[in-house]
Amino acid sequence: MNSNVLRLAASLVAGVIFGFGLSLSGMLDPKRVRAFLDITGDWNPSLAFVLGGAVFVSALGVLLTRRLQHPLFDTAFHLPDNRVIDRRLIVGSAIFGTGWGLVGLCPGPALASLSLGLPATMLFVAAMIAGMLVHDRLFARGAPVREAAKAGTDGRLSHPH
Repeated sequence: MNSNVLRLAASLVAGVIFGFGLSLSGMLDPKRVRAFLDITGDWNPSLAFVLGGAVFVSALGVLLTRRLQHPLFDTAFHLPDNRVIDRRLIVGSAIFGTGWGLVGLCPGPALASLSLGLPATMLFVAAMIAGMLVHDRLFARGAPVREAAKAGTDGRLSHPH
């Protein structure tokens, strides 16, 4: 079977499992997410178990990748090379967190929630895509491509062992 077909199939399976997990955990319900984030009001701590489960599964994934030379369907791990905590990262994180807290959705659950056909979710996803496009037009302007060209690479990083 073609490696691109395998990669797409693996992505589809992972996406379906992720979406099912979001649905099962209650992450598609903005009211439940806002109740989890509202620690001074009517706090609902149940999503802490979802967070704990996600951290556990992620830790297993990190441990597994440290044993691999490369991913199953690719030649290299694609890891970020910027490890600097700067103003841009802090401001972006604050905007992301504020939006998540106000609306009760972050990108993954928002995309999974599209299957419910709710107008508010559709508006949120449209605004999220518009924000990404504005960011790319105003701030990104091909910076990763230029940096990779300076480094003489295609932007891929080998996995650190």
